[in-house]
Amino acid sequence: MKEKIHPDYHTIKVIMTDGSEFETRTTWGKAGDTMRLDIDPKTHPAWTGISKLIGRGGQLDKFKNRFAGIVDVKGHKEGEKVTGSANKAEKKASDKPDAKKKK
Repeated sequence: MKEKIHPDYHTIKVIMTDGSEFETRTTWGKAGDTMRLDIDPKTHPAWTGISKLIGRGGQLDKFKNRFAGIVDVKGHKEGEKVTGSANKAEKKASDKPDAKKKK
């Protein structure tokens, strides 16, 4: 076996979501480090069979919170209902060249 090509294999402490802990050997971190788990087999729905929503907020939620209340390009406020006919009318008006530009 070649020397100095393998990663350092050492002992770390792992703390589960319920506070229980154990030691394991790994190449993660440095010797004596502590790994705290957010999700583990005791809480993950794949193992428990119980679905529980975790309020971490996805990218869409972050976007909505960041830009809440800002008016969009067409002047409609967030949450304002826009009918399909209004969108078509705006599109038709923008497609037609102005009479003044033809002269």
